Amino acid sequence: MFQGFDPAVVNFMWGIRFNNERTWFEAHKAEYKELFELPMKELCRDLYTAFNENHEELGMVSRVSRIYRDARRLFGRGPYKDHLWLTISPSADRWACTPVFWFELAPENYSYGLGYWMAQPLTLAKLRARMDRDPKTMEKLVRQVDKAEELHLSGKEFKRRKEAPSKLLDPWYNKRGGFSVGWEGPHDDLLWSPALKDHILEEWEKLVPLFRYLSTVDGDRDPTEEV
Repeated sequence: MFQGFDPAVVNFMWGIRFNNERTWFEAHKAEYKELFELPMKELCRDLYTAFNENHEELGMVSRVSRIYRDARRLFGRGPYKDHLWLTISPSADRWACTPVFWFELAPENYSYGLGYWMAQPLTLAKLRARMDRDPKTMEKLVRQVDKAEELHLSGKEFKRRKEAPSKLLDPWYNKRGGFSVGWEGPHDDLLWSPALKDHILEEWEKLVPLFRYLSTVDGDRDPTEEV
């Protein structure tokens, strides 16, 4: 059962950022297991169990990231991540391309929310087409998100903006690549407490209607095809 992270995990994360090589990691592997990997897996298991009890019909799966970077994508960086994340998503194979609930812990901060890591261009084209056809449904969802003052939309936008159906939808309509709705902030007492789990679940619950909407977008007709 998740009991909160130990504040010592912060020193470990900074340590691996500035000593990102095998010798240092092997000497501190026990710290990684105790301070980082184990509580992250406990948090993931507890979040998934509680979330699934309320939304079993969604058929979600859980995942905790590995600390080892993909050797094909080092790009001059060390072999280890200095942060870990967990996701609750509808697909283990395509989790990066589908809307997922996430929590992430990094040296500077932590964050949680709902979003896409790498939304495909066609997915976003279908989402824009939905907003064009029926702006009111998405506007209702956006207003619900806006009421949750702790949660904010983020992500890259088109340099040449597209004309959205309304001012309210403009920030959503003009996102490219991944985007998310969530919270990010500095380490605080909540992070060291078992109460973190319930807080994340409470904030995730506010995003379930948006998740249901986004999770069906890929099934829409390709808007570039001729009618």
